[in-house]
Amino acid sequence: MTERTLERSEARLLVPALMFIALVVAAVASLGTPLITSVATTFHVSLDSAQWTLTIALLSGAVATPVLGRLGAGPHRRATILATLAIVVAGSALTVLPLPFAWLLIGRAAQGAGLGLTALMMGVARDHLPEERSAATIALISVVSIIGAGVGYPLAALLAEFGGLRAAYGLGLLVTAIAFVTAWRSMPAAPEGRSAHVNVTSALVLAGGLLLVLFLAGESSLWSRHLAVAVTLAVAAVLLLCVWTVSELRGKTPLVDVRAVRHPAVAGANIAMFVGGIGMYLLLTLITRYAQTPHGAGYGFGLTTFVAGLVLIPFSLLGFVAGKLTPRVRKRIADPLLLAGSAVVVGGGFALFAAARSDLAELFAAMGVLGFGVGGFSAAMPGVILAVTPKSETSSAMSFNYVVRSVGYSLGSAIGGLILAAGTGPGHLFPDDSAYTTAALVGIGAMAITTLTSLALARRRSSETNP
Repeated sequence: MTERTLERSEARLLVPALMFIALVVAAVASLGTPLITSVATTFHVSLDSAQWTLTIALLSGAVATPVLGRLGAGPHRRATILATLAIVVAGSALTVLPLPFAWLLIGRAAQGAGLGLTALMMGVARDHLPEERSAATIALISVVSIIGAGVGYPLAALLAEFGGLRAAYGLGLLVTAIAFVTAWRSMPAAPEGRSAHVNVTSALVLAGGLLLVLFLAGESSLWSRHLAVAVTLAVAAVLLLCVWTVSELRGKTPLVDVRAVRHPAVAGANIAMFVGGIGMYLLLTLITRYAQTPHGAGYGFGLTTFVAGLVLIPFSLLGFVAGKLTPRVRKRIADPLLLAGSAVVVGGGFALFAAARSDLAELFAAMGVLGFGVGGFSAAMPGVILAVTPKSETSSAMSFNYVVRSVGYSLGSAIGGLILAAGTGPGHLFPDDSAYTTAALVGIGAMAITTLTSLALARRRSSETNP
């Protein structure tokens, strides 16, 4: 067997391993979404407390992502991947064992740390696959990290409905254990000559800032009941993030290469990701909440958690289709234009939801349009950033983009909650139907901003290519 044949054989094994690990960590982190009600009843806690089984996973992922991205840029990337997956497996075990609620939250935090591995999977692909193959693989890794929620949601809801909460979390333990074995057998060592150092102080400051941001995004009621406290915490978050940015610019071993982030292409891509993430998660939240609203509210379909999870199937399927098509399309169309086109598609999903939602099939259609737009957007995003990023900084650059995405998603969920809360009349449990239309119009505005930002990126790239 020639060396070239051996490399191709290894690549065939590496690609599905990278995809599987990215899918698993995304699906396991999303397990909190359909299980919130089950957690509240099983542990006898409030729904607000149960909501933290999702929030703490997102927070852990947002904090772990830049740290893992920096470690992944160094010589110990394989050890970093295996150690992180071991933490995820241990956390999954804590969610299954009959322990108090506090241990469940610790387990969910450990599971959320796995979200930081997505950027490392991209770094592995870029280092160890041929250029054309690596670009397509990175695009699909980005997509499966999104559609993982659509895969995990209905499965977890089904297991919770027939086997209870522990059975649903048991699924997470099983797949994370398989992911660990897969990584052990398939992850190659990083190329020689790499170095990485984690600034612990910088990581703690970033963690504090992100904690406040995601807390304020998740606790939407704080803004309506204790506005002064919310504003104070928001100012503290801004100050912490400003201090972190200054320390990163001055430090010799920054957690994130902020100077590279200031590159117009990278900065524009992150702005598009932030605003687009708000819109994408807003529509996802609106559709799933609308589907579960009981008929007594005058609208909605009163779907169970499991059936509502099935609404996410078109999202996952069409998202994967878009991810597979994007590498072929980007040979003819520049990545920024693909971002703009995908943002327009998501905007079309908002328009469809705003205009037609009286039939369940219309919700499936809107979710499918959203999935196709999100899939295309996610697949095109790495190309915009990595076009101006050295190979050694792949994990770090993409990890920052994923932090931006996490914050955008959290704000999208919070904004949806605030709009629907404002549209809920005194003494009513559910918002007026018109509140959903208002939220959809806000989403259309967000996607319009995303489209314009992406078009500006495309124009700049065109002027640099053809001066």
